[in-house]
Amino acid sequence: MKTTGRFQGYNTAKLQKDLIAGLIVGIVAIPLGMAFAIASGVRPENGIYTVIIAGILISLLGGSKYQIGGPTGAFVPILFGIVMQFGFENLLIAGFMAGILLVIMGLLKLGNLMKFIPKPVIIGFTAGIAVIIFSGQIANFFGLKNVERHQEFILNMREIVMRFNTISLSSLVVAITCLVVLLVTPKVLPKVPPPLLGLLISTVVGVLFFKGEIATIGSAYGDIPNKLPSFQFPELTMDKIVLLFPSAVVIALLGGIESLLSAVVADNLKGDGSKHHGNKELIGQGVANMAAPLFGGIAATGAIARTATNIRSGAVSPVSGIVHGVVVLIVLLALAPYASNIPLASMAPILMVVAWNMSERKEFAHVVKTKTADSAILLVTFLLTVFADLTIAVGAGLLLAFVLFIRKMSASLHIQKVVPSAISTKLKHDHAESPISMCKVEGALFFGATDVLEETVLNAYHKKTKIVILDMENVTYLDTSGEATLSTLMSRIEKQGGRIYLAGLQDQPRELLHRTGFVDRLEKHGVFQQAEDAIHAAEALLWSTTVKDKKGKTILRTT
Repeated sequence: MKTTGRFQGYNTAKLQKDLIAGLIVGIVAIPLGMAFAIASGVRPENGIYTVIIAGILISLLGGSKYQIGGPTGAFVPILFGIVMQFGFENLLIAGFMAGILLVIMGLLKLGNLMKFIPKPVIIGFTAGIAVIIFSGQIANFFGLKNVERHQEFILNMREIVMRFNTISLSSLVVAITCLVVLLVTPKVLPKVPPPLLGLLISTVVGVLFFKGEIATIGSAYGDIPNKLPSFQFPELTMDKIVLLFPSAVVIALLGGIESLLSAVVADNLKGDGSKHHGNKELIGQGVANMAAPLFGGIAATGAIARTATNIRSGAVSPVSGIVHGVVVLIVLLALAPYASNIPLASMAPILMVVAWNMSERKEFAHVVKTKTADSAILLVTFLLTVFADLTIAVGAGLLLAFVLFIRKMSASLHIQKVVPSAISTKLKHDHAESPISMCKVEGALFFGATDVLEETVLNAYHKKTKIVILDMENVTYLDTSGEATLSTLMSRIEKQGGRIYLAGLQDQPRELLHRTGFVDRLEKHGVFQQAEDAIHAAEALLWSTTVKDKKGKTILRTT
């Protein structure tokens, strides 16, 4: 049978490449899945379940050929906050609801709307999340005891300072061992996944030299079961839906943004001309997030680092993503009991390096150095992400970006009174007292700039003015607020015995004015193709002549 779409031309050679890529990225996903789960305030196996269930479904149903899905750092502060406030069971319900929202977003074809989120907002909240993840691992890195975790960044920092006298040298040695391996491996053994090697070596060090002295996954969370949990549908009630809906919206929006960003990165990295399908990706992500909670999984999205690893390992189709989930399942079934010996101090450096890599520090510094409006948007989003929460941060960042954009667009509207070359000699002679006033309008005429239009036109109007011509050849956009201002100007000018002519309308303004009926309210010959035609028509009206356009067609006759 001939294959089509993402599997067109698939053969044994490509399957071999996908198997290798899937094996590598599956090994990488294991420590990250557990680490992100622990950082999110849930058990490590919940991260493994997410890698398996969501990872396979995202590859099967998503819109990217190379996307690898699973738990990510971006979700850590969100999920931790939900667990702290509502508990683990409600976290699963919020994730399930977020999956429904993602499917709806895909069906409504909102995949392309994500690109309208300003880059400074994305950099700001990503850097803020990186700070939260990094700081959240300080306690495990130093082996601090009796550290209580809070939702607020300042309280967590205060807790670390207060407990720093409980530092464990054994944990510190294990953490530094893992960190050194993470930093050295890419240079010495570039084909070996650093998180896996760092985890293995530091765990061996912990077991051989510090057994019983340092906290491990087993001592903190108990043994990891070597099986998937049984299917369990969440208990959905109207009260819970209302209670958890805001959290579900945040998970859905963040998951949608990160998955689409990851898909774009995958397109660019692969460079084979293939493009992801944004709406299909959202639907795939939605189904995956609906399914994962049914088996104890947490929220998942496209993972940029694992997707990049998948591509660099030679992946050619979504099969590699499916293989990566199967590899994790096999490891869970066969080796889960051994994971209980992994020190928490070994997990901390892995997440710290992830946070460092996701911080977008170069882009952050670049935007700040520009000292523009984008700098303000970035800093506001970043600071609110760290010191408030992601929902407030993104909302404030988008609002600030919107206000500054409106301000910038308003400033781009230029209106000036002109004396065109087509006007007659006698009118030019004393244009200050001319019965014809003409204003040239350039830019977008929308709600943020209408006051400029009204003020300029009224200032150009005087007692002897009979006709006002608006040259709108360079008006690129007109909204209903702009139309309302034109209507107001027309009414005021007509009350004083004058008329208003429009010239050079582009397609969008012309269509809107027709829809609103504004054109019908003008005189029969109140709209002209060119400013020169409007001028000739105005002179004809004033001195009873017949006016023709450049093609010889009569456009106005007065007697």
